[in-house]
Amino acid sequence: MSTTPSGAGDRLVRIGAIVFFIGTLATLATVAPLFLGTHPLPPIAWSLCMLMGVGFLIAAAGVVRSARAGSPKR
Repeated sequence: MSTTPSGAGDRLVRIGAIVFFIGTLATLATVAPLFLGTHPLPPIAWSLCMLMGVGFLIAAAGVVRSARAGSPKR
């Protein structure tokens, strides 16, 4: 049974995915009152939607880190 070691950026990709998912939930919760006709959420809820972009950037940094760790040295 062989085990493959985790890559250099795997942890960043996982953290980025979790942060992105939290941002997605915040976006759904923020946009839902617009469709349901209820009172909109406070501005702090709208700022939580930015976690989608932050999570994407964290995951992209993990992918770049993994790619650099796997590239041959000159």
